[in-house]
Amino acid sequence: MQRRPPTPRRHDTHRTRTTAIALTTAACTIGAVLLAAGPANAATRHTLPDSTPAWATAANDAGTVAASTDVEGEVYLPLKDQHGAEALATAVSTPGNARYRKPLTPAAWIAKYAPTKADADQVTGYLRAQGLTITAVPASHEFVVFRGPASVVNGVLGTSLHSYRHAGRTLVAPSTAPSLPSSLAGIVSGVSVDQGRLLTHPELVQQGETPATSTPARTLRQQATAPTGIDAKCSQYDGQHTATVPAAYGQTTVRTFACGYVPSQLRSAYGVDGLAAKGVQGQGQTVAIIDAYASPTIVQDTNSYSAQHGEPALTSATFQQRVPSPSQFTDTALCQEPSGWQGEETLDVQSVHGVAPAAKILYVGGTNCGGGLDVAMSKILDQGLANLVSNSYGDVGENVPLSSIRGQENLHIQAAGEGIGLYFSSGDNGDESAALGSAQPDFPASSPWVTSVGGTAIGVGADGRKTFETGWGDVLDQIVSSDRGDVYSTPLPGGLVGGGAGGGRSTLFAEPAYQKGVVPSGLANGNRVSPDLAALADPYTGFAIGIRPITDDSTLATGDFENETYGGTSLASPITAALSALVQQSTHTRLGFANPTLYAADKAVPGAFTDVRTPSSPLAVAYTSATSGKDYLVTLDHDTSLTTAPGYDDVTGLGAVSFSGMTQAARR
Repeated sequence: MQRRPPTPRRHDTHRTRTTAIALTTAACTIGAVLLAAGPANAATRHTLPDSTPAWATAANDAGTVAASTDVEGEVYLPLKDQHGAEALATAVSTPGNARYRKPLTPAAWIAKYAPTKADADQVTGYLRAQGLTITAVPASHEFVVFRGPASVVNGVLGTSLHSYRHAGRTLVAPSTAPSLPSSLAGIVSGVSVDQGRLLTHPELVQQGETPATSTPARTLRQQATAPTGIDAKCSQYDGQHTATVPAAYGQTTVRTFACGYVPSQLRSAYGVDGLAAKGVQGQGQTVAIIDAYASPTIVQDTNSYSAQHGEPALTSATFQQRVPSPSQFTDTALCQEPSGWQGEETLDVQSVHGVAPAAKILYVGGTNCGGGLDVAMSKILDQGLANLVSNSYGDVGENVPLSSIRGQENLHIQAAGEGIGLYFSSGDNGDESAALGSAQPDFPASSPWVTSVGGTAIGVGADGRKTFETGWGDVLDQIVSSDRGDVYSTPLPGGLVGGGAGGGRSTLFAEPAYQKGVVPSGLANGNRVSPDLAALADPYTGFAIGIRPITDDSTLATGDFENETYGGTSLASPITAALSALVQQSTHTRLGFANPTLYAADKAVPGAFTDVRTPSSPLAVAYTSATSGKDYLVTLDHDTSLTTAPGYDDVTGLGAVSFSGMTQAARR
């Protein structure tokens, strides 16, 4: 494939990026990087464009970093046949194609499309000779992860690493475009050596907290006030308890927040509770889960939790893990510490086990939240360890250097070509405009080669069935005591954002063929739009987990077992992957990269997925914090600029995932 520079596209002038990518291939991937000669010592070095983050500006510059600063970097190698790899990924995923559902084995894909070992050896040899340490090279040779002191990295890449203020952090990034010797120009497509990758964060939200972005989750702002007497009690099922609140949306009595739904309620809500009698609980299926680090008590916690709820314990047949040792954990402070990811892993494992209790769960942990996640992904893809992979993490929008996005996207293309479905959480901060100043979806969920899973809020009644379902987007208003009685602290719906599903129009990717004719043209405007599907994500109608929380990140010591309630699209993604495992078992089908099939099913059978619309009158729940005792009204389905609507929308995609809808897709 001919290499060419990115083509500018018209876009929002308030975006932090100054260019976007026009995707010209049928499968809408970003093309390979053009290695242009740099102005200085051009005879011996080639610059690597798109390897400097947009936030590395003079205005944000905090000066050069100390020479001894330890830095992680990643060098990306181009595929041997980019166009061919994209064409294969499209063919094996598209109904009606002669190659539909006839993927390559990992070994065959690597032999045909991956960079050669000789090329990877040339890169690693050069880096080692300059004094850098190679920490990982996958079997596919698509990237090389290295570490070393800033002084050495500066010399190797012909740049100067500076510290920059960005997203509430001080991050290392190159001040000028990196370069490499001309002898490596033809075998390197880009490099990532900025700490923006380490802002990748888990997409989970706990009741009473704001969602994490580049910084850990925070407790909601609260006004000091006398007790109001609302004292909303959590409901074990929708409608169990109500609370009397100041007048809101024409009523003074509202339902209360969920204590946290349990596995049996998830199965009944998604209509799979009767499958066990048919021998369908995920037998013979493997769902892989990728997160950073590893919980030291995941098996113990899940088995304690399962015993609480009468669920089967994990066994060697239903749970395995491939994780680094704690001594291999890196960049823990920037990555929000192992404790910041423990709840994520626990939520992922326990929700998959709850929906598909006989499926095998394979947990693969990264050494950090940057290159470590790519290494974890490659382990699964290169060895064919699973054909369903749930990924409950994301960047802050698409605000990542394009060289890094291209490198990760090649992994998505590999997965599709091998018949592996990647499910990514769409995000927990709506359109990300609060963090970035303009609307954009989170990557990797915005990639056209993955299934982006958005979020809903649901009620589960006493009979186990859904009583309502709407888009996830929470706005809270504190109820305070005044001389006029209990009142809202601000006009409804309030000013406290409790999170909302990510999504919206990509700033990078053109509209894939499978979305045309389904996504409204006014919404897409020629671009990829996410999410594709949605599942339970609202923490106030969330899922209960059991965990012994890490109390010391240096020793990984844990506390006593406790129950917590979580939401976020971190819950939606594993639910969707687990439902897919049940569908694959019951239909004897391998879904692979599902998007072309999902959109084809929606065209052929409108209503295959539950259309999530704006409720006719606002829905709200009363919430009382167990820690502070403060009272709130939580108004649902308020998700920044993203809105639910009839048909496809940018909060829930095609609609709420269902076993019946996924079964129709599997049978196409």
